[in-house]
Amino acid sequence: MKDIRHKRVRKKIFGSSETPRLSVFKSLKFTYVQVIDDSNHETLFSYSSLTPKLLKQIKKEKMNKVDAANIIGQEIAAKCLDKGIKSVRFDRGGFPYSGRIKSLAEGAREQGLKF
Repeated sequence: MKDIRHKRVRKKIFGSSETPRLSVFKSLKFTYVQVIDDSNHETLFSYSSLTPKLLKQIKKEKMNKVDAANIIGQEIAAKCLDKGIKSVRFDRGGFPYSGRIKSLAEGAREQGLKF
């Protein structure tokens, strides 16, 4: 069922050099984000809850997955703004817009990223 939703979302979203695609994937334990330029077929950068810096912070503060997703959104937005990317197209990957996905999007918007 998730694959059907994912295909339906992906056929409408295409990232370009000016507005790349912010792709989100979540597993049972971790959350992964990539900023992708579909016109050049390249991943510009990525961030996840497996990043050593964030993993230490999660364990130290005993943070839940929703709060970790918010921090991931803030970090990816900071990377985008450093590269001069002000807006992206949000690809939720077929996941419902709630929980970790919503928290990640809100964290990115807090930093000034538009989508």
